[in-house]
Amino acid sequence: MSDLASKDQERRILIVEDDEGLAPLMIRHLSDSGFRPEWAQSAEAARETLRQDRGFDAIVLDVMLPGEDGLSFCRHLRKQYNLPVIMVTARGETSDRIRGLEIGADDYLPKPFSLWELEARINALIRLCGRFQESENTTSFRDLGDIQIDTNNRAVFLRGSAIDLTRSEFDILERLTKNPGAVLSRDQLLECIRGGNTNAFDRAIDTHISNLRQKLQDNEKPPKRLKTVWGLGYKFE
Repeated sequence: MSDLASKDQERRILIVEDDEGLAPLMIRHLSDSGFRPEWAQSAEAARETLRQDRGFDAIVLDVMLPGEDGLSFCRHLRKQYNLPVIMVTARGETSDRIRGLEIGADDYLPKPFSLWELEARINALIRLCGRFQESENTTSFRDLGDIQIDTNNRAVFLRGSAIDLTRSEFDILERLTKNPGAVLSRDQLLECIRGGNTNAFDRAIDTHISNLRQKLQDNEKPPKRLKTVWGLGYKFE
């Protein structure tokens, strides 16, 4: 067995999906690819699974669930767990995708989708999460005046108080603050949160930037920190 296959077998995926036709197909495909998927048919069942076992590496979450819907459950996940979340739904309109990303989903896949694409997106998010990389022994801490970033622990502080960012928001802020003043295009920022899939929903970047401005209290006109460079992209000052 290859090293890659061995690592894949350690990757545990929680599938939260009520479609009894689709879920078994997802489980079979991911199992054949070396993952260890588990299935919960409702948000309530997923909550119980996570209470008993926090060892999952990613969650595939359907929006339309019986009882508590996927958007509400995603809010709960963001408060309690640091896991990559891919939302899937038959509702593929732009407004729905924006809402899912605003709530804290890391990626969004409209139905119908290719099971191979689902697998690729899971792999990309796990790689970005760094679950299979050795952690550095020293803390990398950036002091940006009233904003501090602890890159190893993925923590951000505003005037000494911790602020809650989604995974994608952190990745965008971390990338922008590597080189303050440098302009990054939407495609460059998408690459850091989508693993190079720049065909993804590029307006998601605008949503994440807007959320970051609110959380960093950078809502002045124009913003002082996260600046729009019209026709080019964004920069951090």
